[in-house]
Amino acid sequence: MKLLLTVVQDQDAPPLLEALIKENYRVTKLASTGGFLQAGNTTLLVGIEDEQVEEVIAIIKEKCRKRQKTVTPVPPLGGTGETFAPFPVTVTVGGAAIFVIDVERFIRV
Repeated sequence: MKLLLTVVQDQDAPPLLEALIKENYRVTKLASTGGFLQAGNTTLLVGIEDEQVEEVIAIIKEKCRKRQKTVTPVPPLGGTGETFAPFPVTVTVGGAAIFVIDVERFIRV
């Protein structure tokens, strides 16, 4: 058994959740925040059998596309901000960070 811990942008989460549920995967949704952009993310926990890993990854790839976004970085915490120049930068957002973790034991009570 595997646990897919998947971090996606908030805007990608609804279509991804819909697709996973449509295919009868059980999903737990957690709110999270990214460190660089300080933007809302969604972390999904998906418990699946080993042979389902590639199918679930394919669904994630289909629903979570990378795109370019221009943002103004948030000043670092704890600093005075005197040397921080908040110029807009273009960054790649979207896509997904997927961690495939072996599950030693699963119990549902």
